[in-house]
Amino acid sequence: MTLVLCRVDDRLIHGQVLVGWGQPLGIQRFVLADDEVAKSGWEQDLYRMAVPQGLEVVFATVASAGAQVRAWDADDRRTAVLLGSVEAAAQLYRAAPSVVRRINLGGIHHRPGRVERLPYVYLSPEEHRLLTELSAEGAEIAGQDLPTATPVPLGSMP
Repeated sequence: MTLVLCRVDDRLIHGQVLVGWGQPLGIQRFVLADDEVAKSGWEQDLYRMAVPQGLEVVFATVASAGAQVRAWDADDRRTAVLLGSVEAAAQLYRAAPSVVRRINLGGIHHRPGRVERLPYVYLSPEEHRLLTELSAEGAEIAGQDLPTATPVPLGSMP
Protein backbone atom coordinates (compact mmCIF):
# COMPACT_ATOMS: atom_id res chain seq x y z
CA MET A 1 0.00 0.00 0.00
CA THR A 2 1.56 3.28 -1.06
CA LEU A 3 -1.34 5.67 -0.46
CA VAL A 4 0.11 6.99 2.78
CA LEU A 5 -1.95 10.14 3.33
CA CYS A 6 -5.42 11.34 2.39
CA ARG A 7 -5.69 14.87 3.78
CA VAL A 8 -8.42 17.49 3.78
CA ASP A 9 -6.69 20.87 3.78
CA ASP A 10 -8.25 23.85 2.06
CA ARG A 11 -4.77 25.18 1.24
CA LEU A 12 -3.91 21.97 -0.68
CA ILE A 13 -0.12 22.17 -1.24
CA HIS A 14 1.81 24.44 1.12
CA GLY A 15 4.89 24.31 3.32
CA GLN A 16 3.35 22.36 6.18
CA VAL A 17 2.23 19.62 3.80
CA LEU A 18 5.50 19.51 1.85
CA VAL A 19 7.89 19.68 4.77
CA GLY A 20 5.80 18.59 7.75
CA TRP A 21 4.13 15.62 6.08
CA GLY A 22 5.97 15.01 2.83
CA GLN A 23 9.46 14.62 4.19
CA PRO A 24 8.74 12.41 7.24
CA LEU A 25 6.41 10.16 5.23
CA GLY A 26 8.73 9.99 2.23
CA ILE A 27 6.05 11.23 -0.16
CA GLN A 28 7.06 10.87 -3.80
CA ARG A 29 3.79 11.90 -5.43
CA PHE A 30 1.22 14.50 -4.45
CA VAL A 31 -2.24 14.25 -5.97
CA LEU A 32 -4.37 17.38 -5.79
CA ALA A 33 -7.92 16.15 -6.18
CA ASP A 34 -9.81 19.39 -6.69
CA ASP A 35 -12.31 20.11 -9.45
CA GLU A 36 -11.43 23.81 -9.77
CA VAL A 37 -7.66 23.34 -9.79
CA ALA A 38 -7.97 20.46 -12.27
CA LYS A 39 -9.36 22.85 -14.88
CA SER A 40 -7.11 25.84 -14.13
CA GLY A 41 -3.69 25.79 -15.78
CA TRP A 42 -2.46 28.90 -13.96
CA GLU A 43 -3.39 27.46 -10.53
CA GLN A 44 -1.60 24.23 -11.43
CA ASP A 45 1.48 26.25 -12.36
CA LEU A 46 1.37 28.00 -8.97
CA TYR A 47 1.17 24.71 -7.09
CA ARG A 48 3.94 23.16 -9.20
CA MET A 49 6.25 26.06 -8.24
CA ALA A 50 5.82 25.15 -4.55
CA VAL A 51 6.86 21.53 -5.02
CA PRO A 52 10.56 20.62 -4.96
CA GLN A 53 12.02 19.14 -8.11
CA GLY A 54 11.81 15.37 -8.21
CA LEU A 55 8.39 15.12 -6.60
CA GLU A 56 5.54 14.21 -8.91
CA VAL A 57 2.39 16.36 -8.81
CA VAL A 58 -0.84 15.09 -10.32
CA PHE A 59 -3.90 17.28 -10.78
CA ALA A 60 -7.22 15.47 -10.92
CA THR A 61 -10.90 16.07 -10.48
CA VAL A 62 -12.34 14.32 -7.47
CA ALA A 63 -14.18 11.87 -9.74
CA SER A 64 -11.07 11.01 -11.75
CA ALA A 65 -9.08 10.62 -8.52
CA GLY A 66 -11.72 8.15 -7.35
CA ALA A 67 -11.21 6.19 -10.56
CA GLN A 68 -7.40 6.24 -10.26
CA VAL A 69 -6.77 5.90 -6.52
CA ARG A 70 -6.50 2.10 -6.64
CA ALA A 71 -3.78 2.36 -9.30
CA TRP A 72 -1.88 4.96 -7.26
CA ASP A 73 -2.12 2.71 -4.23
CA ALA A 74 -0.79 -0.27 -6.22
CA ASP A 75 2.13 1.79 -7.56
CA ASP A 76 5.49 1.82 -5.73
CA ARG A 77 5.54 5.60 -5.25
CA ARG A 78 4.46 6.82 -1.82
CA THR A 79 1.44 8.98 -2.52
CA ALA A 80 -0.47 11.70 -0.68
CA VAL A 81 -3.90 12.76 -1.89
CA LEU A 82 -4.84 16.32 -0.95
CA LEU A 83 -8.46 17.43 -1.00
CA GLY A 84 -9.82 20.91 -0.47
CA SER A 85 -13.12 19.98 1.19
CA VAL A 86 -14.92 17.46 3.34
CA GLU A 87 -17.34 16.84 0.47
CA ALA A 88 -14.44 15.91 -1.82
CA ALA A 89 -13.07 13.54 0.82
CA ALA A 90 -16.48 11.88 1.12
CA GLN A 91 -16.69 11.44 -2.64
CA LEU A 92 -13.19 9.92 -2.80
CA TYR A 93 -13.79 7.64 0.18
CA ARG A 94 -17.04 6.34 -1.28
CA ALA A 95 -15.35 5.67 -4.63
CA ALA A 96 -12.70 3.46 -3.00
CA PRO A 97 -13.30 2.74 0.69
CA SER A 98 -10.89 -0.20 0.69
CA VAL A 99 -8.06 2.15 -0.34
CA VAL A 100 -9.04 5.44 1.31
CA ARG A 101 -9.44 4.00 4.79
CA ARG A 102 -8.06 6.97 6.73
CA ILE A 103 -8.93 10.64 6.29
CA ASN A 104 -6.71 13.27 7.90
CA LEU A 105 -8.34 16.60 8.75
CA GLY A 106 -5.54 19.11 8.58
CA GLY A 107 -6.36 22.66 7.65
CA ILE A 108 -10.06 23.38 7.44
CA HIS A 109 -10.27 27.05 8.22
CA HIS A 110 -12.96 29.28 9.67
CA ARG A 111 -15.72 30.64 7.53
CA PRO A 112 -19.31 31.62 8.33
CA GLY A 113 -21.32 28.69 9.63
CA ARG A 114 -18.33 26.68 10.81
CA VAL A 115 -17.56 25.85 14.44
CA GLU A 116 -14.06 25.29 15.84
CA ARG A 117 -13.47 21.60 16.57
CA LEU A 118 -9.68 21.92 16.86
CA PRO A 119 -7.49 25.01 16.40
CA TYR A 120 -6.96 23.96 12.78
CA VAL A 121 -10.32 22.28 12.05
CA TYR A 122 -13.55 24.23 11.69
CA LEU A 123 -16.62 22.33 10.51
CA SER A 124 -20.14 23.27 9.57
CA PRO A 125 -22.92 21.10 10.98
CA GLU A 126 -23.31 19.56 7.49
CA GLU A 127 -19.57 18.78 7.23
CA HIS A 128 -19.60 17.23 10.71
CA ARG A 129 -22.68 15.14 9.80
CA LEU A 130 -21.00 13.96 6.60
CA LEU A 131 -17.81 12.97 8.43
CA THR A 132 -19.88 11.16 11.06
CA GLU A 133 -21.58 9.20 8.25
CA LEU A 134 -18.20 8.29 6.75
CA SER A 135 -16.99 7.16 10.15
CA ALA A 136 -20.08 4.95 10.52
CA GLU A 137 -19.27 3.50 7.08
CA GLY A 138 -15.80 2.52 8.28
CA ALA A 139 -13.56 5.50 7.56
CA GLU A 140 -10.97 6.34 10.21
CA ILE A 141 -11.18 10.11 10.55
CA ALA A 142 -8.87 12.16 12.74
CA GLY A 143 -7.60 15.68 13.03
CA GLN A 144 -3.84 15.95 12.98
CA ASP A 145 -1.89 19.00 11.89
CA LEU A 146 1.50 17.26 11.73
CA PRO A 147 2.61 13.62 11.87
CA THR A 148 4.37 14.29 15.18
CA ALA A 149 1.09 15.43 16.79
CA THR A 150 -1.31 13.00 18.41
CA PRO A 151 -4.26 12.28 16.11
CA VAL A 152 -7.64 13.40 17.48
CA PRO A 153 -10.38 11.00 16.36
CA LEU A 154 -13.55 12.61 15.02
CA GLY A 155 -15.57 11.25 17.94
CA SER A 156 -13.24 12.97 20.42
CA MET A 157 -13.55 16.41 18.84
CA PRO A 158 -15.73 18.91 20.69
